[in-house]
Amino acid sequence: MKKLIRNYDVPILITVLLLCLFGLVMVYSASSIVAPSIYHFDSDFFFQKQKTSMIIGLLAMVIAMIFPYKAYRTDLFLIITTIGITLFLLLTFFLGHTSGNAQSWLMLGSRAIQPSEFAKLVIIIYLSAIFSKRQNKINKIGKAILPPIILLVMICFLIVIQPDYGTAGIIFLIALTLFVSSGMSLKTLFKLILLTAICVSVLFLFITITGNFSKVFSEERVSRFSSLSNPFIDENDSGYQLVNSYIAIGSGGIAGNGLGSSIQKYGYLPEPHTDFILAIISEELGLVGVLFTLGGLGFIVLRGLLLAGRCKDPFGSLLILGISSMIGIQTIINAGGVVGFLPITGITLPFISYGGSSLLLLLLSMGILQNVIANYNYTSRKNQNKTVKSTKIHASNQLV
Repeated sequence: MKKLIRNYDVPILITVLLLCLFGLVMVYSASSIVAPSIYHFDSDFFFQKQKTSMIIGLLAMVIAMIFPYKAYRTDLFLIITTIGITLFLLLTFFLGHTSGNAQSWLMLGSRAIQPSEFAKLVIIIYLSAIFSKRQNKINKIGKAILPPIILLVMICFLIVIQPDYGTAGIIFLIALTLFVSSGMSLKTLFKLILLTAICVSVLFLFITITGNFSKVFSEERVSRFSSLSNPFIDENDSGYQLVNSYIAIGSGGIAGNGLGSSIQKYGYLPEPHTDFILAIISEELGLVGVLFTLGGLGFIVLRGLLLAGRCKDPFGSLLILGISSMIGIQTIINAGGVVGFLPITGITLPFISYGGSSLLLLLLSMGILQNVIANYNYTSRKNQNKTVKSTKIHASNQLV
């Protein structure tokens, strides 16, 4: 255990802890007004819930840092997790709690969990395990690719009908990253694209036949795309959130107006503590705060990709790649929505935005990533010491 602890990636660990603490401060700042005025809670309500989620998430991260990651590759674990997440998503569809026009939450007493968040990690583990096991069959669609495609389409379908396009899109892009990095040929990737297009077409046809088209593609959701080019055309309706995000970002300048000094959080900018927290960071802490946030997230992603390339274990390498890409994709989608480059999807900013399920998933994922890195570093240094020892013995024999 001591040897394992010495081999964790400290820079990533410190960056994650700093972002979590920074996020906790910003959640309090962004929600201290809307909590009593809109939700009729105490001003620190969201802060306290986020703090509890962070503590639980850190405990989960520590456990994942110790638990051997290769156990996730076993058939029993894969069967339990894939069936489990499918059942949870089905349960959410029939008995889920609706919030923000999406039926995405299951109530566990006074707390709500979002199963679709954990579906991201399930897909990462499943695809990493399947691709690492079937490297010699990676270009055979029937044996190596079709089962993951079926699971991916099924999970994305169950999330889309909630409806939650953002999470479904993230899962699809994570899977695409892992497919491209699995080692399959370009010819197989082309076949995969055709197969995916057919599956998506069948999915849309099913949604239409079952009468869920108006629910999944409601006028409000379609307006998020139409108002993207110029939100000022309908600034009091479909473009309202984006216009107020622009005002928050523009008023912050370089250094911001000061922590806690946001005007937009006084009921002007909807959801300032969740998917639009980056706008509040920009207003209160300016470009400096935004660069700190995006710089920290970018560092985790880039260092993760670098370590994924170094890892010699295919399963471990794909796990690091999947987790790093999840954080990167989620950051791009969130920041893109805040600045108007991408449609608003309700996706949280990793480690920063309010959201217990999201924070728990991210910290758990970081624990798995650290476990892979520690095992790789320990094995590499052990082999290096053996090589050095062997070289010294050889040199000593030559001298004798």
